[in-house]
Amino acid sequence: MGTKTIGVRDDVYERLKARKRKDESFTELMDRLLDESPGDWRDGFGGLESEAAADLERIAAESRTNMSSGLATRQQEVLEELADAMETESESVCREGDE
Repeated sequence: MGTKTIGVRDDVYERLKARKRKDESFTELMDRLLDESPGDWRDGFGGLESEAAADLERIAAESRTNMSSGLATRQQEVLEELADAMETESESVCREGDE
């Protein structure tokens, strides 16, 4: 088996050295660390089981519906308040004109 020389920054070397056991080489250290790591985080990314995916879709749809109806309700309330304010202002202007 061959060997390769790799370059690492000084800070990375110090971190590796701190994790290295007395009886292991840097190759053994890196092999151990790679075996201990959970693997590539991208493996299986985006892959939900069908039941979990269906639950997520249902929750997202409910959330959109709730948000949409909440916004529509608030929009209606604001329009009514605006109409009332405009009506009050119009009545006030009419009274001022009568005086």
